[in-house]
Amino acid sequence: MMRALEGRVAFVTGCGSQGPGWGNGKAIAVTFARHGAVIYGVDLNADAAEETRRIVESEGGRFIAGTGDVTDKARVDALVADCVVRLGRIDVLVNNVGHSVPGDPATMPEEIWDRQIDVNLKSAFLCCKAVLPLMEAQGKGAVVSIASTAAIRYTGKPQAGYAAAKAGLVQFSRVVAIDYARRGVRLNCVLPGLMETPLVEKLAQDFASSETGLDRGAFYRRRHEQVPMGRMGEAWDVAEAALFLASDAAKYITGTEILVDGGLCAAVRG
Repeated sequence: MMRALEGRVAFVTGCGSQGPGWGNGKAIAVTFARHGAVIYGVDLNADAAEETRRIVESEGGRFIAGTGDVTDKARVDALVADCVVRLGRIDVLVNNVGHSVPGDPATMPEEIWDRQIDVNLKSAFLCCKAVLPLMEAQGKGAVVSIASTAAIRYTGKPQAGYAAAKAGLVQFSRVVAIDYARRGVRLNCVLPGLMETPLVEKLAQDFASSETGLDRGAFYRRRHEQVPMGRMGEAWDVAEAALFLASDAAKYITGTEILVDGGLCAAVRG
């Protein structure tokens, strides 16, 4: 049976994990490779990218690791150019980098706000700026951006910068999707809710060492209880949604979003 991305080249940003286990980008890269894609994976952490490469290659896939900050235009341009030289094309772009810092406008330093916009939104703009002309020339391409339920709902955390940036990413994707609809290029977003990833484990450890007096287990229980399904999701859930949007199964889908949140947004008014 033909695999969903057989023979395609996928440029995946944030392809590593921020610790042991499976983050969204790592799971996306491995899932895409299992479905036949050649992966050009980029991460700020070279060791994290190499770990993903080892997994893909151990399963018989092909993976080229790149290192760089995708908020830097020169670096993005160099990575995209290297991918094209080595692999000939880019069929799928996954904008996966992201970072959340809590705070409201009164308490958030300006430099933190700027960094939130850069990491969560500008990175996608720069990658699209470099990749979309290639896809247009090919007559076909798919862009999948990993946003967040914070883009459309207030889900209990004061994260003004992150929410604004992810909302911007969703609307950016919608607008560009319309502009490129007749050029053969589709743009869509995945909106994860509360996911159990290495980043969340770090948050749990920070929570346990804070002045709350609550332990790591309490942190996890609280997050599980917030979700109507009674549990957080996994990076694989995000990866499967991204795979669908990247594949021809979604060939008539553009300018929209898939919620991967266990019913969280349906249960939150907004």
